Amino acid sequence: QVQVVESGGGSVQPGGSLRLSCAASASLFSIYRMGWYRQAPGKQRELVATMTNGGNTNYAGSVKGRFTISRDNAKNPSVYLQMNSLKPEDTAVYYCNTKLAGPNGVDYWGQGTQVTVSS
Repeated sequence: QVQVVESGGGSVQPGGSLRLSCAASASLFSIYRMGWYRQAPGKQRELVATMTNGGNTNYAGSVKGRFTISRDNAKNPSVYLQMNSLKPEDTAVYYCNTKLAGPNGVDYWGQGTQVTVSS
């Protein structure tokens, strides 16, 4: 069982910045991809940004140029999301995702962290 632990989040005014962090209790070589998804009230969970072990990234169009995903594999595989120029529509619960490698790559999720952008 892979544990995925998030930190960060909180409340910020429009135009502000936040940084989310996430660490997975899995070996680097067992992981295919790590990333972030979000779910706003009354909406489906959606992709925010992902990064493979090889460094390939994928961003939602709504966050391109404002959010930056990064990885750190020095200890436990970790993923970060730097969020700049935040907008009220970025308000959501953000979930860290770890997808394992292999044909039946299993997804593991963090518990979620609230991000609220409001004046």
